[in-house]
Amino acid sequence: MKIKQYQIDAFAEKVFAGNPAAVCPLQSWLADDVMQAIAAENNLSETAFFVPSAKGYALRWFTPEHEVDLCGHATLAAAYVLFTQLGYKKSVIVFETRSGELMVEQHGKLLCMNFPACTPQPCEPPALLRQALGRTPDAVLAAADYIVVFESEEIIRDLKPNMMLLSQLDLRCVCVTALGNEVDFVSRVFAPKYGINEDPVTGSTHCELVPYWADKLRKNTFTAKQLSRRGGNIFCELQGDRVLLSGTAVLFMTAEFEI
Repeated sequence: MKIKQYQIDAFAEKVFAGNPAAVCPLQSWLADDVMQAIAAENNLSETAFFVPSAKGYALRWFTPEHEVDLCGHATLAAAYVLFTQLGYKKSVIVFETRSGELMVEQHGKLLCMNFPACTPQPCEPPALLRQALGRTPDAVLAAADYIVVFESEEIIRDLKPNMMLLSQLDLRCVCVTALGNEVDFVSRVFAPKYGINEDPVTGSTHCELVPYWADKLRKNTFTAKQLSRRGGNIFCELQGDRVLLSGTAVLFMTAEFEI
């Protein structure tokens, strides 16, 4: 069986930036272990698979280690493939996922994703978290991920976490964040337990970051930047219980593999 695959740099305006994701359009699902093996072979932070569904497309995401419930950059990548490579003509794509219906709307070069908001709650930080980060944070909150707040962008840039210790924590990722110098807020995301030491740009954590910063800054629209080596910009808006995340994407590679 031959399968077409696209590699997209999401939240990027040029190749070699943002977060790379592989996208495999399918007519029907492959076996779960086969999709997991393809994701492991790709060794990207996410490989997305989608099939036609009644409302649009059913979409699933796999890291090299596990299937996940929500992924922002690979959703952006899948929408980019549909709009620019597969001739999708409507202005909005509906993806049916483990996290419910996710909508992606095209506005010129920007793709706007409509995701569920998830408000993190203050928590007692695990001792292992402080030890792994090597610094005492200003605040620690939890939702699907640990949201760890520091006082400056410079601290976020300079962190050198112990990935072995982070991999022992119970939640999905550790997201560190602070007010930005030139944007509203910055972040970095570490997910070693999913085979991703540092994720370049992470849409799903912004579903938690946006409600947090909306409360702190008393506004609903933001510019955000993830301070990974590749880096990426996200335009964010809180609308009730939904978060709008917008960004651009570019095609890096079109390929075909056989299984």
